[in-house]
Amino acid sequence: MKILLPLLLLAALAACGVDGEPERPAATDPAPVVTANIGYGESGLRANAGAGFTRGPVTVYVGI
Repeated sequence: MKILLPLLLLAALAACGVDGEPERPAATDPAPVVTANIGYGESGLRANAGAGFTRGPVTVYVGI
């Protein structure tokens, strides 16, 4: 048991892909965009939210 547990932990560590420092995402990876707004006007209280991503000059956004 004293040998089996360290071997299992070592195998689990090797299987998860830990091999050094994490890398920063490339500049070409899509950047996430999340917004939430609450407003008050003559028609009452309004709320909206949305999420999407931006890649270069293109933005894809879905709002509710």
